[in-house]
Amino acid sequence: MKVLVIYAHPVEGSYTSACRDRLLAGLDAAQHDVRLHDLHAEDFRPELSAQERTDQFASPDTKPDIAPHAADLQWCDALVLVYPTWWSGQPAMLKGWIDRVWVHGVAYDLPEGANRIRPRLTNIRRIAAVTTHGSPKWINMAQGEPGKRIVTRSIRLLCSRRTRTSWVALYGIDTADDRSRARFLDRVERFGRSL
Repeated sequence: MKVLVIYAHPVEGSYTSACRDRLLAGLDAAQHDVRLHDLHAEDFRPELSAQERTDQFASPDTKPDIAPHAADLQWCDALVLVYPTWWSGQPAMLKGWIDRVWVHGVAYDLPEGANRIRPRLTNIRRIAAVTTHGSPKWINMAQGEPGKRIVTRSIRLLCSRRTRTSWVALYGIDTADDRSRARFLDRVERFGRSL
């Protein structure tokens, strides 16, 4: 399987980076073909500029900043997002990646005169999120789990109709003990092996 991993955390050595490393170990053990984008290490610019918004229907070929990301999205069979959940959703870096890369001509088309977009990323058959939450699960449920909805509903709609989603989450990380954190890292690696 061709797997694209998008990693978003500003601090190397964080628990989220340990999740990334264990995921990659599992993917490697399963002999998947993996490409990794570490958005902070690459100095990815997350803000959508006024010019980009104005040129939203311009060809992706005219947007060299996102070209490698767009090419990797069109290459992969599976997409795995690794990030901490902050303020109930994706960190600004990852949300900006979605805003800037999942654009017309890459993730969808809107044909002349049409009123519905058409998905372009039909090559993607699996989407997964590996994430942590500071709060317990019940608080996230009360909030409506907006970050989970973005992954399992919004971006999924631009992929194959048969795309399956996985949500691999550690809730209550702020109060989790070392044993719980170690068990979750084992779970992340097993997930990488089973993808």
